Amino acid sequence: MVEKPAKPHYHGHRARLRQRFLTGGPGALQDYELLELLLTFAIPYSDVKPLAKRLIEHFGSFNHVFDAAPEAIMEVTGLKEYSAVLIKLVKACSEYTLKAEALKRQQINSLATLVDYCRASMGGLPDEQFRVIFLNSQNEIIAEEIVQEGTVNQTVVYPRKVLELALKHKASGLILVHNHPSGHLNPSAADQELTRALVKASRALNLTVHDHLIIGRHGYFSLAEKDML
Repeated sequence: MVEKPAKPHYHGHRARLRQRFLTGGPGALQDYELLELLLTFAIPYSDVKPLAKRLIEHFGSFNHVFDAAPEAIMEVTGLKEYSAVLIKLVKACSEYTLKAEALKRQQINSLATLVDYCRASMGGLPDEQFRVIFLNSQNEIIAEEIVQEGTVNQTVVYPRKVLELALKHKASGLILVHNHPSGHLNPSAADQELTRALVKASRALNLTVHDHLIIGRHGYFSLAEKDML
């Protein structure tokens, strides 16, 4: 009688990971275990715990793995396209959910949800990005546009471009948003100069700049809250 080959040791481990997650949620798993569980759906026939730990070590943290470009993920030994797509898909779904909540047609009475979305989508970017959130006369969000990618200053973010987009969306108000990849949240002299230029240009068209948010991975800075508009 031919004996059936024993199941690889990681099969039972995967089942235990899934059960811990279903029972206790993400808090029941360590960061590498969450990533390990995710990778099991892209790599069904090998032990992925070493890969999960290698990814976190390579990129420096759990969050940085999800911020990495697909090409960078595939440079890690053992990771191929399916794994890279799955990791980026989870990131995209998270951003989409937060964006749907933050940008649904609702009044901006609290910035908490908007900041959560901006931090998820911009906080981990390696380069600066400048966005504008457009509001109607009831302070409801009606659109979002990426205006500039790269170094953000007055020489590349032209007020005219922002105002043209505001007219296109028939907006009454704006919230300016950009990220600081360095993690330092205080506005630079260029940030303040750009804000003044946009506030001045907006007033000429009866538009209100409600805030300029600077986003980092671990927090944000609101120029409106600091009376710097």
